Amino acid sequence: MKKILIVDDEENVRYSFRKFFRSAGYEIIEAVNGLDALSVIGHQQPDLVLMDIEMPGMNGIEAIQRIKQLHPELPVIIITAFGTTERVIGAMKFGAFDYLEKPFDVERLRAIVAEALDIKRLSEEDKSIEIRPLFSDNDYQIVGKSSAIKEVYKMIGRVAASDVSVLIIGESGTGKELVARAIHKFSDRANKPFVAINCAALPDTLLESELFGYEKGSFTNATQTKEGKFETAHLGTLFLDEVADMSLTLQAKLLRVIQEGTFERLGSNKTIHVDVRFISATNKNLESAISTKSFREDLFYRLKVVSITLPPLRIRSEDIPLLTNYFLARQCDQLKKPMVTMPNETMDALIAHHWPGNVRELENLLKRALLLSKGNVILPALVKTEMQLALPVKDEENTSSSPSFFPPKPEDYEGRLYHHVIDQVEKDLIRLSLGHTRGNQTKAARLLGISRAMLIERIDKYGLGEKE
Repeated sequence: MKKILIVDDEENVRYSFRKFFRSAGYEIIEAVNGLDALSVIGHQQPDLVLMDIEMPGMNGIEAIQRIKQLHPELPVIIITAFGTTERVIGAMKFGAFDYLEKPFDVERLRAIVAEALDIKRLSEEDKSIEIRPLFSDNDYQIVGKSSAIKEVYKMIGRVAASDVSVLIIGESGTGKELVARAIHKFSDRANKPFVAINCAALPDTLLESELFGYEKGSFTNATQTKEGKFETAHLGTLFLDEVADMSLTLQAKLLRVIQEGTFERLGSNKTIHVDVRFISATNKNLESAISTKSFREDLFYRLKVVSITLPPLRIRSEDIPLLTNYFLARQCDQLKKPMVTMPNETMDALIAHHWPGNVRELENLLKRALLLSKGNVILPALVKTEMQLALPVKDEENTSSSPSFFPPKPEDYEGRLYHHVIDQVEKDLIRLSLGHTRGNQTKAARLLGISRAMLIERIDKYGLGEKE
């Protein structure tokens, strides 16, 4: 029998809750204020706390902070007659599972209590992934044990010690800069600068001034001399991300620096000598760019002395549990949140997803899920909703200038069928939720982990009217 602690200084309120929850089969214990609640929790170990805010001594907001410090997995539902924005934000900030204002809907309270207890059970019983820190340093790591990512590790080891130029090829979000940093970290230049610049993020003239630097007065607003990336990276490594987006004019100037190790700042005739290792990256097919005259062939061979191709996440799905553990551990630490657990269903949903945005998409989704999750369990409904809400990622493989690094999985060839199945599953989930809640859209939306507005949009999309 689940045990619920009622915390309120008014006897008649405790009586009402006691009568309601005992009739529903729960064991009830009581406390009259926050300090009393802390003592009772230590001795009685309830499964859930229902607590008022306005109480003598220690109020509910103070109490919830102490409860969450001592018992982070214990769900606390705040109930009060004094609902203000500050109180709502404060209660949720300090870890309240939910917040109800008096007078409240009894059925809603019943549903929230059932949900909170279910999440607590999952956090205790279904730890398919226990989140814990994997690394002691602050650098982002390349994480994985699949055969595809092991080949990348091998290539990093082979090329790191030499000074050859390396071209890293891979779809957006696969971690090209992480590979570049790993090469630098294990090279003889590791104690020298690693300088990165995104060639696609800057217009051509600004990119040139960033790379070469400029003298004071060389152009409008050049109020002082500035050192360029070539100089900053002297004796170290320069990483040119999205190098395919560089103009032909700038490509020619870059080629000279690579060949001769010299350049001049903008507005200067003084030749500067640099010793730089070049690592570049692209998500485009440079051979196709050469054939269309948008990329110089001689520069291509200078940059691609050795190439490393990064696998997309969809072909190394066995790495998703490791990546999930890694990202959630980092994010829990950064966001000052307690470690979370993840049911098998949630992990299955992550593994089954196509991940067009690759590792970056997974990291961002987990961060959103961590922020939006109730309690310390990430439920499958929340993850699936976040997948649906994610912005579509441009498929670089389907453009004429992009490489087909890896063949899609067999099911990817049946894209329409794949989306049809997803739609059918979503439709069935909504129909079941509406049936379970007897058509109550608010409760159904809460059960699915989505907003009521989104639920209404999906009902219209799938034609789930009153007859359904």
